[in-house]
Amino acid sequence: DEIYAPVKRYVEHVGATTHADVNPNYCKPAGIMMRLMKATDEYGGGVATYYMTSGKLLGICMDLLELLREDAEKMGAGDLHELMRAWENYHRIWCVEAHIRHIQFREESRYPGFYYRSDFPTCDDENWKVFVNSTFDPKAQEWKCEKVECINIIETDPWL
Repeated sequence: DEIYAPVKRYVEHVGATTHADVNPNYCKPAGIMMRLMKATDEYGGGVATYYMTSGKLLGICMDLLELLREDAEKMGAGDLHELMRAWENYHRIWCVEAHIRHIQFREESRYPGFYYRSDFPTCDDENWKVFVNSTFDPKAQEWKCEKVECINIIETDPWL
């Protein structure tokens, strides 16, 4: 039932409007995907901001992800392709949330190549030359991020 819920929602409500893409009872997967890309691009350090973000912008991104997750529960899929896209969107929201939480946890900039944090503008290898791992506790609905030592197997620049 859960797997096909977007299809059932679509079939039940498709006649409520004159166009299947605009409906007060469901959101189409393409719309959810566009909103996810816009939120992460503008607030999560994307190309629109030249890979610049801050703690405040990341907080806004997390708020938008919470709203998006609520709306994603009301996705409607008109065919099997859209059903696949609906489930991809659920998983993308989880991936984006984990990524944003890692950026929030890492109090430094990781550039060139990743992002600038305007509130932590320098690359701090002394404290942050580590991996950041996270876990989500579904019972408590809480995330936990932690530093994990980076062990260099081959000594090369810039890791010397």
